[in-house]
Amino acid sequence: MKFRLYATALFFILFGINACQTDDSIPSQPFVIAFDKLSYDFSKIEDIQEIKLVFSEKAKTSGSVVVRLTPIDATYGTDFSTLPIAQDNKVEIPFQAGQETLSFTFKNLIFPFDNDTKSIEMEVIEIRYDSETSIQGYTKSVISFERSIGAVVFPEVGGPNQGNQVFIDLSTEEITTARRDSWDLGFYGGDAFRVTINGSLYMAVKQLESTNIDAVTQSSVQQFLATVAVGTFDPTNENYIDNPNGHLDQTAIAEISDTPEDNKVYLVNMGYTVGTSTPPVGSVAVAGDPRGWKKIRILKQGEGYLLQFADLNSATHEEVSISKNEAYNFTFFSLATKNIVQVEPEKTKWDLSFTVFTNIIEGAGSYGYSDFVLNNLKAGVKLYRVNTSVKPYADYSFSDVNDASFENDQRVIGADWRDVFTGGAYTDRYYIIKDIDNNYYKIRMLGFLNDSGVRGYPKFEYQLLQ
Repeated sequence: MKFRLYATALFFILFGINACQTDDSIPSQPFVIAFDKLSYDFSKIEDIQEIKLVFSEKAKTSGSVVVRLTPIDATYGTDFSTLPIAQDNKVEIPFQAGQETLSFTFKNLIFPFDNDTKSIEMEVIEIRYDSETSIQGYTKSVISFERSIGAVVFPEVGGPNQGNQVFIDLSTEEITTARRDSWDLGFYGGDAFRVTINGSLYMAVKQLESTNIDAVTQSSVQQFLATVAVGTFDPTNENYIDNPNGHLDQTAIAEISDTPEDNKVYLVNMGYTVGTSTPPVGSVAVAGDPRGWKKIRILKQGEGYLLQFADLNSATHEEVSISKNEAYNFTFFSLATKNIVQVEPEKTKWDLSFTVFTNIIEGAGSYGYSDFVLNNLKAGVKLYRVNTSVKPYADYSFSDVNDASFENDQRVIGADWRDVFTGGAYTDRYYIIKDIDNNYYKIRMLGFLNDSGVRGYPKFEYQLLQ
């Protein structure tokens, strides 16, 4: 499923306002109104778009906010209009006591578009209100055909069971969500013949000596059932998972050979179902019941793959042909439903993924992590970390970017961004990302709990460096 990204500004982050202050000796904070998004994609507004503004607190009295419009290569009334109607390129939007947000309507009058040079800059220039006011945070937003200049994002991973994998394209602000138990194997669409396993379910595989899938039974592999698994605290179990760095040449399943006899049968630990229990507040329950075992064998078939698969004790097997699709990193297949399934967007249309993940603990082998963040390394998306002691997030600009610092690893953010003991995001670090189109963004994680302290509600913000 695809959703447009509609993020709500976090005033306690953006404006430095402590919403928990109750001490009468602490001065009251000014009333702040700001845009909830930094930008809107003109090309996706076929008719109308609600432009939302958010308040730092509920309005105590009625008032209004004045937004100035600055058209660039665009004309009010010909290319676009607003409701309320603008006067002298200014829109005044009223609000009432008790409101926490307001919006005005932008109407596109030129769909389909005659050119992509038009844009409209919007700026909060005045707040008419009885109490002290301040113009802070996202005071400007723009409607254009350009890439996103930033937003605050709330990936919907599915609460403490974290049943979803979420893929985010920063430049277009699009999110794709897939159930993480919808697939088991991913077949690479590029030049190499590689197959990945679903680490979000804690799957593990072991290559056997046999090339006859029908001859493999539970009794013939009994000695491996206790060790081909994630979380055994045996360092050798690293051999049964894809290398978590994301390098394609280090998958647990060897590269598929041109020589059929070289393609062995694999014992497959199917991992665990997505958890369904409700854990204590602040905890997770990502792993449910064991999914059992399968056996597979993969061969080349022309320019694609031939997958053989069966239950462990089956004397026969099934086969399915899987074609390559170069537009995607992988074509995904479910051994449970025996179908090809859609999971990731096209490889050029996502940058970050939020997921449960199988990582490695040095000296203890493979281990499962929740709240994990991956970058799309296979398509060339790379990051590096910056410590706030070197430069604060707010001060980091395009001139500070160091291309030599980008890491060849998909786990730069990983799980190191969150403190599971305090329930918050570490504030001493942020990240620089370079996407496929050479856009540079800075990203900082904001948390992973909801207002009730429940896990599985991550949030982050990012801004374009230009």
